[in-house]
Amino acid sequence: MIFDTHAHYYDDAFDPDRDALLSALPERGVDLVVCPGCDLESSRAALDLAERYGYVYAAVGFHPENLEGAALTDLDQVRALAAHPKVKAIGEIGLDYYWVKTPEARAFSRDFFDAQLSLAEELSLPAVVHDRDAHRDCLDIVKAHPNVRGVFHCCALSVEDAKTAVDLGWMLSFTGNLTFANARRGPEVVKWMPLDRLMLETDAPYMAPVPHRGERCDSTLIPLTAATVAQLRGLTVEEVLALTLENGKRFFGIA
Repeated sequence: MIFDTHAHYYDDAFDPDRDALLSALPERGVDLVVCPGCDLESSRAALDLAERYGYVYAAVGFHPENLEGAALTDLDQVRALAAHPKVKAIGEIGLDYYWVKTPEARAFSRDFFDAQLSLAEELSLPAVVHDRDAHRDCLDIVKAHPNVRGVFHCCALSVEDAKTAVDLGWMLSFTGNLTFANARRGPEVVKWMPLDRLMLETDAPYMAPVPHRGERCDSTLIPLTAATVAQLRGLTVEEVLALTLENGKRFFGIA
């Protein structure tokens, strides 16, 4: 019953055993995976994996850390990729003020984020949003696109900001960092949030949950994150996996 709504299986970390790992996912309990791109090359790689594996779907777009040398005209190529039936979202897009430092680069990333949300609206696709240390600007741009559905991936919002996102109709998704001993905001949000807005992800190969923190992550580790959600909400792991599977299918439009 596992739906990993965000995993980068084209990443170099999977070069030694990518095909063996992906081929084995169904027998290990993984029903669905969404693989988001971060630029044109990785978006094409995500789509290639989606074409090869029936249970893998793709998202296409430009990550805020991957905008060097990019131009808004490149979104024509994103639009073309998004026409493929296995592309289910525009992403991974958003803002990152941890790595993107200069005022000029941040302004460009805001313009690019705004344009990619406009593209999501044009194509009637949801948006997969990366938000690191840029909550206010990210929410302001999201508010300017009231017709776009989206998810804050690897959610780091406060409860107050999470309420704003939920009021806008957005989803919140959590990785293995929810299991870390120093996790604060994530558990608070999970305790509060409506369960029909919850999704789970790995952000593979990153964010492996405890006791695998620091190791390469893959979709089979989702139940460890689900166990933390279950503990916070008084549910069973199976109930969490079932509801996040249905939430993810509904959000991405997967039958």
